[in-house]
Amino acid sequence: MSDVEKYCPDSLWQLAQPLLPEHPKRHQGGGRPRTDDRVALAAILYVLRSGCAWAALPASFPISRPTAHRRFTEWTALGVFDALHRAMLDVLGLAGQIDWSRASVDGMHVRAVKGGGPDRPSPVDRGKPGSKIHAVSDRRGLPLAVVVSAANVNDHKVLDDALDAVRPVRQPVGRPRKRPGKPHGDKGYDHRSCRETLKRRNITARIARKGIESSTRLGRYRYVIERCLEWVTRFRRLARRYERKASHFAGFLSLACAVICYRRAVKLNLLTSNNP
Repeated sequence: MSDVEKYCPDSLWQLAQPLLPEHPKRHQGGGRPRTDDRVALAAILYVLRSGCAWAALPASFPISRPTAHRRFTEWTALGVFDALHRAMLDVLGLAGQIDWSRASVDGMHVRAVKGGGPDRPSPVDRGKPGSKIHAVSDRRGLPLAVVVSAANVNDHKVLDDALDAVRPVRQPVGRPRKRPGKPHGDKGYDHRSCRETLKRRNITARIARKGIESSTRLGRYRYVIERCLEWVTRFRRLARRYERKASHFAGFLSLACAVICYRRAVKLNLLTSNNP
């Protein structure tokens, strides 16, 4: 098996290919042929999983390092990775494998190696620059949406944006759904603005109250969001923030969420190479 087939299997490629933009046409002809999109996607997935620099891309991928980075930048600007994440959620949603009865929200600090983007001194990392990943998961821990902010932004200030980032997901019966039943949040979300945000959406709030409720009681439901964020950090490119541009870091993050959903679909045998 080649590295291209290993990092971009047939079932994943058949879902991603319709989402990619058409190749630009050269009216005058000539020039080098465009590198295959599947090769570029496999190289991007390798960088995401291994965390290596673009210049350290192995020669086993038949693509130059600048071309791989250029293709990643192009697809990030067009929202290809976000669309791939939504496509994977649709596959799971149509199979009834997304549990909307409860949801969980939480944030995770990521140290920034380079400056730029929403990097600010972290209050939990001795003032070192970093960013924060805010995630919304279903009851089983599948990532429904992710948002990036600066490291010094409180979780309750991003709840509105995180819920708005959840896109409609197709269901086996009826209209697409985007509203979870009961979102669970820790005491970092114990704020009036969070409860008003949920009330405007007609969502029942399940937020731990400071000085009243124990964290262990809420942990019976919230462990799934911690597991979801742990899945994200297994992609070494996201364990540290190497990108100067916030859009590039968000692109890698959306691609990681798409791969997490893809692995769940493969485990449930919802995808085949001939008919995804």
